[in-house]
Formats: sequence, C-alpha cells, structure tokens
Amino acid sequence: MIIPIRCFSCGKVTGDLWEQYVRLIDEGHTDGDALDKIGCKRYCCRRMVMTHVDLIEKLLKYTPNGRNEKKLEMSRTANQ
Repeated sequence: MIIPIRCFSCGKVTGDLWEQYVRLIDEGHTDGDALDKIGCKRYCCRRMVMTHVDLIEKLLKYTPNGRNEKKLEMSRTANQ
C-alpha cells in the first residue's frame, strides 16, 4: 500500500525514502548499497523500506474509474 511514514520500532521518518530507494535499485545498486546511500542505517528502518510492497497501482484498478476502463478494454477485444 502506502509506505509507512515512520519506522514502527524507532520512529524515524521513512516515508520519503521509498522513491529514492526504488530509483537506486533501478540503477543497478544492491539493496544494501541503496539503503546506505539514502542514509538508512538502522536495521529496523531498513526492514521498513526493504519489505514494503507497493500495491497502490494494483489497487487503482479497482476504483470506479479503473473498472470502467477495464470494461471498455474488454468490450473492445470482444468486438474484434
């Protein structure tokens, strides 16, 4: 879903680290190196960033607008 704003254990702000982390991973850095570069040193905070699963894009498919788009796609493929 949405990355938690603060670490559950120590309370450090982690919500702003996700996008930087993903960008570094896409550039080819290892998980540990990416976390070091964004300044995430504590293992509790590293856990918060590494184990986050970004589901927001998948959930957007189930909004009323997303369902309508899916219905339109299905009707287009059925008519072909």
